[in-house]
Amino acid sequence: MAASASILPLALRELKFAAGGRDIIQGVSATIEAGPATIILGANGAGKSVLMRLMHGLLAPSSGEVSWNGQGPARARRGQAMVFQRPVMLRRSALANVVYALELAGVPAAQREQQAMDALGEVGLSAVAGRPARVLSGGEQQRLALARAWALHPEVLFLDEPTANLDPSATREIEAVIRAFDASGTKIIMSTHNLGQARRLGDEVLYLHQGRLAERAPVDSFFSKPASAEAAAFIKGESPWA
Repeated sequence: MAASASILPLALRELKFAAGGRDIIQGVSATIEAGPATIILGANGAGKSVLMRLMHGLLAPSSGEVSWNGQGPARARRGQAMVFQRPVMLRRSALANVVYALELAGVPAAQREQQAMDALGEVGLSAVAGRPARVLSGGEQQRLALARAWALHPEVLFLDEPTANLDPSATREIEAVIRAFDASGTKIIMSTHNLGQARRLGDEVLYLHQGRLAERAPVDSFFSKPASAEAAAFIKGESPWA
């Protein structure tokens, strides 16, 4: 039974990360539960991407601990996926990119193509399945990265500024896919500096300021009554309606 247990909650304990003589993440502690979509919000340079990579296991903390409900590293890896701001595309078709992700995950060969096509359909890319991934638009490449994740049915999906380089139309398409993940039961943990996006997609906010967790609150109360001076200043400075 242990192998099928959830990898959530995710616990961060006094997480620190330093590089180049600089403290980038400074003593972050939090427990992230299943369910609500969690937004890691903060200005550029606040440490959001580094914190996401520490959570996902791409970086090792300088000190502190990341733990997944007592599950071992292999089980934790199988239960999560991550989509980056600039996804890396293989020199293959869109379909082959998803099939390859399934191959790495150990999905039997006979099932890979159908699962991959199903995933492409979920993100609206069925029509470009045979097209080289590298000639797709930026928005299509990001949806393809989401299709690779969708095909794996992750418990937890990390999204690191997934629409930062996209126009408003492509951003709407990506946000629709993210909502579909959320509705399917996948736990969303997403970094952004975009206040509107945090409001649209998030249930709770972890506000990061200069590598520290300055505030954690439900989305509505975060925006209506920020508890920290840093968050209040960020909202006022970033928000066109403030």
